[in-house]
Amino acid sequence: MDERTADKFIDATHWPRMMAATALGVLALFLFILALSALKEYRYIGAGLAAANTISVNGEGEVFAVPDIATFSVTVQEEAKEVQDAQEVATEKGNGIIAYLKEQGIEEKDIKTTDYSVYPQYDYTREVCPTSSPDGFPTPCVSGKQVLRGYQVSQTLTVKVRDTEKAGALLAGVGELGATNVSGLSFTVDDDDALRAEARGKAIEDARVKAAELAKQLGVRLVRVVGFSESEGGYPPQPYAYGRGGDVAVMESKAVAPELPAGENKITSNVSVTYEIR
Repeated sequence: MDERTADKFIDATHWPRMMAATALGVLALFLFILALSALKEYRYIGAGLAAANTISVNGEGEVFAVPDIATFSVTVQEEAKEVQDAQEVATEKGNGIIAYLKEQGIEEKDIKTTDYSVYPQYDYTREVCPTSSPDGFPTPCVSGKQVLRGYQVSQTLTVKVRDTEKAGALLAGVGELGATNVSGLSFTVDDDDALRAEARGKAIEDARVKAAELAKQLGVRLVRVVGFSESEGGYPPQPYAYGRGGDVAVMESKAVAPELPAGENKITSNVSVTYEIR
């Protein structure tokens, strides 16, 4: 066999081998990708299956914080025969209270009108009805009727105090300016998201420790969390209220500023965690 014939023989056997090797490589890569996809699919399908064996534990966490915000409501009520007259007096007192609050350092954004109402006021008069007419038959009559007495205008402001030590003095001050009722004083933390997250973290850790101990006692192993729920709670100081008129004690013309300790607020988180076990 001469040299030219030998080269042709080598080319004729080399290229089919290269093509076969390439085809096998492509096939192997395809099978690898297919297997990887199947594994991923199996993972996601498995993750959606309900756990057959589980345990549930409860955890509780709590944190304490000194309140930095005081909030209270101020109501002015005025009554007159005409709506306009009642509105003028109520507006004058309301504007005076707002001006006083601003003078004491309360920002406009922290003074909010939460109610403005106008109600007709009636008196109910009774009438004596005759038992029968002159001919002896019963006489239908109305035993009483409503008589319009006037109109009541009511305006309620909600005030946020960022210096809690001023709360008592402000309550006394708005009372001297003609507030009909001051109520709903409460002490809170202005931004409590971080505190609630801290309480939640403590509750989850409490549940995890309980679950680990329970699993140890049962002779099983914790696999994963398959259920979670949470309820939050807080225990601020009880609201403080006083006002004027009716059954509420009348404020003195020169009200003494009450001492109102803010105390501490407790923020709690209660969680329920369900674990799969094996």
